[in-house]
Amino acid sequence: MDVALVMGSISDWDKVRVTTELLKKLNVSFDKHVISAHRMPNELQKFASSAKSEHYKMIIAAAGGAAHLPGMMAANTDLPVIGIPIQTKSLNGIDSLLSMVQMPAGVPVATVAIGNAGAKNAAILAAQIIALNNPTVADKLDTFRRNQTKEAINSNERLE
Repeated sequence: MDVALVMGSISDWDKVRVTTELLKKLNVSFDKHVISAHRMPNELQKFASSAKSEHYKMIIAAAGGAAHLPGMMAANTDLPVIGIPIQTKSLNGIDSLLSMVQMPAGVPVATVAIGNAGAKNAAILAAQIIALNNPTVADKLDTFRRNQTKEAINSNERLE
């Protein structure tokens, strides 16, 4: 597998489903897991510390609220970790975002936007990293980008 997609709670699934759809479209293989940083600390440590030996190339970690999941994953592996801040009811996802982007030096978490755009960008960023050594993913990513540009240019026709 290329990517381990980890959610802090099953309630995050609806928000990161678009990540899996885009990973599939870009030909990036992945597994899905629910691992709570707060309720499953032993499982988190075991998973993150063995992720490289399980042949993952990176981890995408989605969490809301205190959002310690991406940081704790990063603290327990030397694989790249991409954090998706999940939008929360209480603070609209700002709490999630801040907990991810304020990682101490030496424990990076590549953090994307809150919400749907971030969930999609996590898949694209993962594909960009995988594409460095995978020509099939590189081709899929190139096609995706060209189609995205074509759609934007063609949207001008709707202005008439």
